[in-house]
Formats: sequence, C-alpha cells, structure tokens
Amino acid sequence: MNDLSLLSSANFFRYTARFSLLIIGLLVFVFALFSGAENSDGLTTFTGIIKNSPNALPWLVILLLVGIAWKYEMIGGTLIALGGLFLVYFFNFTGGNFDIVVFVLTLLITALGLFFILSWQIRRKLE
Repeated sequence: MNDLSLLSSANFFRYTARFSLLIIGLLVFVFALFSGAENSDGLTTFTGIIKNSPNALPWLVILLLVGIAWKYEMIGGTLIALGGLFLVYFFNFTGGNFDIVVFVLTLLITALGLFFILSWQIRRKLE
C-alpha cells in the first residue's frame, strides 16, 4: 500500500473512533443522567438530576477518555479498549443479566478503542 492509502486508512480509523465514541458517550450520558431523575409526580427536577448523577459518571469517564484519545491516540485508545473489555465483563457476565444490546455496545466501545491504536500505529509507520 502506498503512503496516501495508509494515511487515508489512519484517518478513517481516527475519525470513526472519535465521532462514534463522542456520539455514543453523549447519548448514553444524557440518558443515564435523566432516566431516573423523575420525582413521584413523574416530573424531572434539578434535585432528581443531582441525585441520579452517579449513574452517569461511567459515561463521563468515557467522554474524558475520548478527550485523552483525541490528543494522545495510543494512551487514550488503550484506556478505552481496556475499559471497554471491563464493561463487557461487568455488564454482561456478572449478576446473570445478559442483554445483547448492552453486549454489542460494550464490544463496540472496545473496538473503537482499538481503532485509535490502529490509527496511531499506521501514522507511526508513516513517519
């Protein structure tokens, strides 16, 4: 493969990982923040959001890792991939609650972390 083809592959991996993880992280963060914040009348209140905020912390960590990977692909990608593997195990193989949607989502996070690593390796090869 020539250098231009390798660079376009690296760009594909980089931008796919960046924006996919950003979209996934933001959507699930907002869902986790608001999903249990209703009071007894069914209304979402600021106090309910504050009380429910611990549910959104793991997704805030994912967003933080995306920010790290944006600047340092190898470090961020490794942390995201390892975190994704932990999420696969924790959400799918502990407690007897296996859900295919959660399994696919956590595998996707792992794969997108690997995309950052691939992008970094290709760019390093081109230098």
